[in-house]
Amino acid sequence: MLLTILGLPPAFLLLSFITILCALYVVTNTNPVYSVLALILAFFSISAHYVLLNAQFLAVVNLIVYAGAIMVLFLFVLMLLNLNKESEPIVKMGWHIGAAVTAGLLLVTLAAALHKSSEQIMRNPAEDIGLVKNLGKVLFTDYLVPFELSGILFLAAMVGAVLLGKKQTNSKENNNYSETSSQ
Repeated sequence: MLLTILGLPPAFLLLSFITILCALYVVTNTNPVYSVLALILAFFSISAHYVLLNAQFLAVVNLIVYAGAIMVLFLFVLMLLNLNKESEPIVKMGWHIGAAVTAGLLLVTLAAALHKSSEQIMRNPAEDIGLVKNLGKVLFTDYLVPFELSGILFLAAMVGAVLLGKKQTNSKENNNYSETSSQ
């Protein structure tokens, strides 16, 4: 059977199949909203890959950042752009052929790289290496100063974004308002 020949877990193969199908649907579908929804499903299956590799923190971060925030941003942009068939440029057949050749070469390269690799890639030598508890211990012991400095940097960036986004009022308008209110 194919599963025993490859030596890979069936869950990994199923998730890989789902990820590849969703990615192909994203590229080939003409409706951008359906493409974004398929991309969300691809991100969910990639997060499931992280869980299989015992990296739960990466799985959760992938779901929050990509499937959550980035995809909502994509949907808002698509809704704001209001794409129509009339506004899309006509794509020539040469681009399709070039994309197919490039994808085929990438597939051959990946197949050769995976053929040379051993089965140890799928094995996780340390069972608890991807757990959040261990990541927290390392962050708050070995990397405490860089962690705190990055927190201060993010706080400064948020304050700067709020100050830049705040509507600035003209001093002349404030003077006119104070003159009219005193009369």
